[in-house]
Amino acid sequence: MALAPVPKVVFGLIAFAIFWVLAVFPAVPFLPIGRTAGSLFGAMLMVLFQVVTPDDAYATIDLPILGLLFGTMVVSVYLERADMFKYIGKLLAWKSRGSKDLLCRICVISAVSSALFTNDTSCVVLTEFILKIARQHNLPPTPFLLALASSANIGSSATPIGNPQNLVIAVQSKISFGNFLVGILPAMVAGVVANATILLIMYWKLLSVHKDEEDSGAEAVVEEYDSHRFSPATMSHFSSLNSQEWNSHLEAISVQNSPQQILRNRSIASEIIGVSSNTFDSARISSLPRDGTNGVPSLTKEETSPTSSSATVDTLIHPSERKNNLIIRWKRVLWKSCVYIITVGMLVALLLGLNMSWTAITAALALIVLDFKDARPCLEKVSYSLLIFFCGMFITVDGLNKTGIPSALWDIMEPYSHVDRASGVAILAVVILVLSNLASNVPTVLLLGGRVAASAAAISKADEKKAWLILAWASTISGNLSLLGSAANLIVCEQAIRAPNLPYTLTFWSHLKFGIPSTIIVTAIGLTFIR
Repeated sequence: MALAPVPKVVFGLIAFAIFWVLAVFPAVPFLPIGRTAGSLFGAMLMVLFQVVTPDDAYATIDLPILGLLFGTMVVSVYLERADMFKYIGKLLAWKSRGSKDLLCRICVISAVSSALFTNDTSCVVLTEFILKIARQHNLPPTPFLLALASSANIGSSATPIGNPQNLVIAVQSKISFGNFLVGILPAMVAGVVANATILLIMYWKLLSVHKDEEDSGAEAVVEEYDSHRFSPATMSHFSSLNSQEWNSHLEAISVQNSPQQILRNRSIASEIIGVSSNTFDSARISSLPRDGTNGVPSLTKEETSPTSSSATVDTLIHPSERKNNLIIRWKRVLWKSCVYIITVGMLVALLLGLNMSWTAITAALALIVLDFKDARPCLEKVSYSLLIFFCGMFITVDGLNKTGIPSALWDIMEPYSHVDRASGVAILAVVILVLSNLASNVPTVLLLGGRVAASAAAISKADEKKAWLILAWASTISGNLSLLGSAANLIVCEQAIRAPNLPYTLTFWSHLKFGIPSTIIVTAIGLTFIR
């Protein structure tokens, strides 16, 4: 494609440059309007500068991609309501065998959950879980946060629904969900293993120093997770307190929670409709001291037994209330089971090759209807700003393509980037890594996708598919290079900073020190497995 007239090229570059600055640095001082508004601003400039016509701008918006993105976000919202991510979080602490075991668990769980429920969702819901576990074990959070973010990116490469750039590739290439999974899954598994190994090597000494403190707190963490319900706004910890503060805190709990006061509160609470015997029993036992310290006698075996406690509560709750509680409990179990069944059905339909966009939307609507209540609270949790960002980005990238600059640059690189030889694959991967960190991974896919596929299609049909998968792999793993490389990294960083009572800052340089070797090694290993 020849270059467009000079005015069109200049104005197109200006519009794209503004979009890029606002997308990569959303809080720039001269125009702090954010990524979403910056994307729309870039699209508007492309139309105002007549780089693209208004009709072409609307036609550029890819509705199948937006539909697939919307459907997967709605499904993720209902999975969170059904406690899916709570159970995933509990796996992190269940029978933990040490800090290194915990690090490996985070890598595996983060990768698998990201492949099935998108990397951004996994990072949003798991960051505070991981911070809580790290603080309870008296461990430094940095290696665990790096494990979460980097493994989420690696795991998301395996499926078309794992991340936004894979959505674009799957729709444009028309590669089925199953073929996409089979093509990248071996690379993903090898990448997760390599990434975990790099983390263990870099932080082995740091993780070993805290082994004694970690072992002493492991049991308490598991017990807390067994009764913990995911609620980022209410999670807290006391691991930063010194020994004197701990003693005074425990004394205050012992005095405030004397047996007489507990029994009095218990009789009051039992009169409230909906209180279950199991919840009351766990609260009573956890609030009482376990020995005779501070002048308060410990409970006897009979007092703490589940049978005696539940029997006492049963005598205080009216039979009709017990029946209502049981009905509500079973309705909840049935509803959660249906959510999981519908989600599994969606994944099976995707594996069978059904239309990905409409499959995701159908699953989302089935969950909405099954809930049998106003869907507005759940739909309000969908990231509509991300959908709008994509609309603006489609128009802006199309405008840059119409200037002819991407085609001219690709004509220079194309002879050296053939995927039928190892040197060509290496050069193509380097181009994707650099461009993904300069222009972000989704615009990179939009800019290079068609050109890379066309060049590979001239060789063979199999090479065309391989080129798409290499683009998916390299553009995704490139996000691990720096803290600004992917949205998943930024989400982990922001969630860690904003965590109530658990604030922690993951610095740019600590991420870069790990990200450079991890990105290079994992990308290289994965490329050898892609077929």
